[in-house]
Amino acid sequence: MEEEDLSKVSGYVSTRGFRLAASTWRPLGARLDRVAGAVFILPAVVVILGFSIFPLLASLYVSVSRLSFNEGGVDLKFVGLDNYAKLIVGIDRVHLLGLAGPATPLSIAVLLAGYGLLAFALYRYVRSGDRTAVGMFGRVFVAVVAGGLLWLLVTTIMTSGRPGTLVVTMVYVGVDVTVQYLLALGLALLAVQHLPGRRFFRVVFLLPMMITPVGVAYLFRMLTDTDKGPLYPLWAHFGLTDVSWVTNPWGARLAVMIGDVWQWTPFIFIVLLAAIETLPHELVEAAVVDGANRLQVFWRITFPLILPATSTVVLIRLIEGFKIIDLPNVLTNGGPGTATESLTLHAYTIWRALDIGGSAAVAYILLILVTFIGVSYVNLFRRRVTAMT
Repeated sequence: MEEEDLSKVSGYVSTRGFRLAASTWRPLGARLDRVAGAVFILPAVVVILGFSIFPLLASLYVSVSRLSFNEGGVDLKFVGLDNYAKLIVGIDRVHLLGLAGPATPLSIAVLLAGYGLLAFALYRYVRSGDRTAVGMFGRVFVAVVAGGLLWLLVTTIMTSGRPGTLVVTMVYVGVDVTVQYLLALGLALLAVQHLPGRRFFRVVFLLPMMITPVGVAYLFRMLTDTDKGPLYPLWAHFGLTDVSWVTNPWGARLAVMIGDVWQWTPFIFIVLLAAIETLPHELVEAAVVDGANRLQVFWRITFPLILPATSTVVLIRLIEGFKIIDLPNVLTNGGPGTATESLTLHAYTIWRALDIGGSAAVAYILLILVTFIGVSYVNLFRRRVTAMT
């Protein structure tokens, strides 16, 4: 009996020891698996950070320095915020921000309407039950910056003033993205209809996106040539052979915007087309059976379901639109004067004049502007997209 009891005790101890060892090694193995995954992905992360974070930090340092070339290489001298001060309040202020003109009744009405909307948005947030101190601070900050940008737009465009490259870029983005989305949505809705030749037109609509931006710029440079371009018979028929698109500021801007709309509408079109074609047909058929017309089907079913794709593709185009450079550079060379010069072209122009620090400062102003508008856009539409879907 004693031997049997002893064997049972020893077996119990060995089994318990094995279980303790297994329980100890199990989390250790899980940790090793996680570490192994991190080790495998670490080189890719280092490479990505090296090619993105390092140039960002390097250009930031250049933007607060004055770079000069000498016989032995380059000389970087730290100047603080002088490059930014030169652009905002210094000799390049008119080039970047423009020149404000005297107020007009229309400009005053637009300003009052815009500021009223901003105040109403703040009032609604204050009255809501989920307000926080951080959220209030963020909304006040956004309202102040948006109010400043609105004042800059109105006083340089709706008056006798002159818009700078910052305002011109915002006009490009606002007009181009709006027109591109409306055209793309209309084409996508047409392409899903059972119309003859719809497959052919689906391919044709994508052709502008396959041409390089420089090629599009040269194409529209030829099309807008009223002296010897391919559309010369048309211009001659309407008596426009003596009209130059590039001598009028708004005519030149319109030519740039038409070229950008023609090139990038297919991108939004293909995304919206894919979103519309994946919609559940049962909902549409049920709505039609219930007596809904096409407008009601679109507004109540189609548009809410494609809203996530819409918000994403519009955000992408907003970010890309701020980087426009090929069309104004090739089509108008930024002229007349600096009327069609975008922020990216502005940075390139002063970089070509060897003002490397000023060019980096313009690039960082563009980065701050794009970040502000992108974050504001996401925060503005995130809840609405979630609520409608």
